[in-house]
Amino acid sequence: MDADVIVVGSGISGGWAAKELTERGFSVLLLERGRHIEPGTDYVTEHLAPYEMPYRGFGDRQRYARDFKVQSHLAGLSDANDHWFVNDTENPYQTRPEAEFTWIRGYHLGGRSITWGRASFRLSDLNFSEAGSDGHGIRWPIGYADLEPWYSHVERFIGVNGDRDGIPSLPDGEFMPPHGMNCAEEHVKQAIAARFDGRPMINERSAVLTKAIGDRAPCHYCGPCIRGCSTGSYFSSESSTLPAARATGRLKVMTDVVVDALVHDQASGRVTGVRVIDAKSRKRSTLAARVVFLNASTLGSTQILLNSIDAETGRSFANRSDALGRYLMDHVMGPFGTATIPGYLDREPLGNRPSGIYIPRFQNLAGQDKPFRRGYGYQGSAARAMWTRGSSGEDIGLALKQRLRQPGPWQMFIGAMGECMPYADNRVTLSDKVDAWGRPQLDVAFHWHANELAMARDMASEARAMLEAAGGTDVVTGDALGPGGLAIHEMGTARMGHDPAEAVLNAHNQCHDALNVFVTDGACMTASAAQNPSLTYMALTARAAAFAADQMKQGTL
Repeated sequence: MDADVIVVGSGISGGWAAKELTERGFSVLLLERGRHIEPGTDYVTEHLAPYEMPYRGFGDRQRYARDFKVQSHLAGLSDANDHWFVNDTENPYQTRPEAEFTWIRGYHLGGRSITWGRASFRLSDLNFSEAGSDGHGIRWPIGYADLEPWYSHVERFIGVNGDRDGIPSLPDGEFMPPHGMNCAEEHVKQAIAARFDGRPMINERSAVLTKAIGDRAPCHYCGPCIRGCSTGSYFSSESSTLPAARATGRLKVMTDVVVDALVHDQASGRVTGVRVIDAKSRKRSTLAARVVFLNASTLGSTQILLNSIDAETGRSFANRSDALGRYLMDHVMGPFGTATIPGYLDREPLGNRPSGIYIPRFQNLAGQDKPFRRGYGYQGSAARAMWTRGSSGEDIGLALKQRLRQPGPWQMFIGAMGECMPYADNRVTLSDKVDAWGRPQLDVAFHWHANELAMARDMASEARAMLEAAGGTDVVTGDALGPGGLAIHEMGTARMGHDPAEAVLNAHNQCHDALNVFVTDGACMTASAAQNPSLTYMALTARAAAFAADQMKQGTL
């Protein structure tokens, strides 16, 4: 046996599985399909100025058109961060224009925990209870009370800043002081409170330190978070969970290892290990363990499960329910509002704050009062317009230069993010095409349905109403939805549920059809809610790891 537990994936949830299991006394073999990363040392562009980069921070557009056709949908992709994202030519998958899905990926130690947006919100009683109760999806097999202590456990370790706002639909957590709002945001906040009942604008809750935790320093507001954070001021696997797991002496990490499938023993109903491929040599081998945690990302874990074929049935051993690969969700994102906020021209922002504001869901909280189900919230921020505003206006030459030497007016942006319903036709399957390692590629089909389209229209309408209530001028809104995947919150393809006839996982994130397999990344989500999901992935992982540890100690696993 190679380890007590094999953890597949080193990102946000995989790092937590490794930490919790090693700290409970078990040996863990962590498998990462991408390259090794040394924190800080390999954050090679962290503090480079644009003139120090070959394409001045814009990136090689010809290369992006050739090799980053999917990843270049990410608005901020540049030569400052493109090394954190996959080459799409080398890592293909199948989709189609009428059902397009944009799969944003990073294959390296730490995964997308290096580039995530860090917004950290709990789900609420409402989010757990309404799923399946309105005829959409199925019920969660757990409730908020089951996850509440694990949210606290995670928040205390990673460091989440925010206020205790007392909002029932957005539970408070274990917070350090927030970064705070600037003057224009405070103006908008007060205007919304005066005009709209039950619609608070709060400090975003984010996993960025405002107080030190161990050797992790408070944020120093340098700005380019997506390049990596050598001070560990924002949470990532590399700065937090993996060092904690290494400190136990019970963690072994293997990088450049592609997991092909799980090895399932039908007689015992257990998985005995994983089949792997060396990413460089293409050599195949098998690794054995008592327990396997799948944390390879929603689609990555689903691909492994789909490819874990039972010899008798000819399909995945984990797909008795026919739910595996179905019910793919991504948050409804794209509708927005911007406006110029008058006044405050004697004030400027200080530093580069790594978080913004949040307007929690305010629709359908006590029954359905909108022409769509569930709801959405807004994230955003205000800042003074920069020199790029020079592309508008009629002045030229000296007058233009003089104008652009001074910061422009305050501008407020709010972008909406809403709940996507689970639909059986939003799914991933295995293609007949294979990748460079001989594995079947994924075929991903995703559509927005009528509920999401109605929600998007309301998002733009309410954004305009709030910005106009704040006295905003030059208000611009949009309600267009791009392809699924752009929120980078894909989830739901191996959902939790009590009934093995309709769900892949049980209440402890175990596969119904192999109880020594746990899936705790986004694939496990029964419903998406409207909140950013990463904090929930971490809490679910910590909870499942504690359960697995107890079961192993008792000899059940």
